[in-house]
Amino acid sequence: MPELPDVVVYIEAIEKRILRQKLESVRIVSPFLLRTVDPPLESTYGKTVTHLRRLGKRIAIGVEGGSWLVLHLMIAGRLHWRARGAKVSKPRGVAAFDFPNGSLLLTEAGSQKRASLHVVAGEPGLRALDPGGLEVLDTDLERFAAALTFANHTLKRALSDPRLFSGIGNAYSDEILFEARLSPLELTQKLSREEIARLFAATRATLTGWVDRLREEAGAGFPEKVTAFREGMAVHGRYKQDCPRCGSKIQRIRYAANETNYCPKCQTSGKLLADRALSRLLREDWPGTSEELESLTVRWAESP
Repeated sequence: MPELPDVVVYIEAIEKRILRQKLESVRIVSPFLLRTVDPPLESTYGKTVTHLRRLGKRIAIGVEGGSWLVLHLMIAGRLHWRARGAKVSKPRGVAAFDFPNGSLLLTEAGSQKRASLHVVAGEPGLRALDPGGLEVLDTDLERFAAALTFANHTLKRALSDPRLFSGIGNAYSDEILFEARLSPLELTQKLSREEIARLFAATRATLTGWVDRLREEAGAGFPEKVTAFREGMAVHGRYKQDCPRCGSKIQRIRYAANETNYCPKCQTSGKLLADRALSRLLREDWPGTSEELESLTVRWAESP
C-alpha cells in the first residue's frame, strides 16, 4: 500500500501536471471504485483543479466550487500519467481522469478491487474521511508522545494506526522501528522517555529520507515504480537477508495478511519472536485485514 513518502511524491508529480487544468471527465471501468453519489461525479467535470492534498494515505484533488475527489489506492492501486484519452484496459485498468494535457490512469492489480474514489463537498467532506492521525513531520515530541501512549498497543500497531499517525503503514513502520532499535512488539506505555524520543527522531528521519530518495528516483518523470518492497530498505521485505547494520539474518512475524520484519540483534536483544507464541497478542492487537485498519476513524485526540 502506498504510504506517506509514496503519496507525497505522487502528489508532487500530479500537481505539476493537473494544477490549474480543467477536469474534462472521469472514465470509470470498475463498478467498485466510486463510493459516493452526492455530490455527483459529473458535477466536477469542466472544473479547474485548484488544490492537491494528502489525507493520510489518500490523494485529494480539489476543484473550483469546493468539491474534492479523494482517491485511496489501498494495496494494489497505482497511478500513471498517459497521453490524453489513453485507453483504460482491463483487467488492471480501473479509471482515467482526463485533462486537456493528458490522462491520469488508475490501475489495480488482482481480482479484489479495493481502491476507492469519494467525491465530497468542502472541508467537512474531507474531515469525514480523515482518520485524524498526527502529521509526524508537522508535530512536536510532546504531541507525538501523547498519541503514542494514548492506549497500550504494540509499537507496530501504534505506528500503523491511522487514528494515531497519518500515512504510516506496514512497510515504513518496519523501517522506523529498525532505525529506532526498538522491538515491534514493545508496548507503547512501557517505553521510557528516551525511547519515545528516539522513536520520534527515527520516524521523522525515515519518512523524510524516503521522500527525498523517491523524489530523486522520479526526477522530472512520473513515479511508476511504487512498491512496498524497495531496494535500499533495511528490513522490510528482506526476510533471511543480512541486516545492513550488524549482518544478522532479518526475521519476520506473520499474522493473517500482515507481516513484520525486524533484526533480532538490533531490535530484540537477539530474541526471535515466534509466530505461534504471539498469536494471541497479535490477534488482540492487530486488525485481521488492511481494510479493517484503514477503516478506523475514531480520532485519539477526540476520545474521552
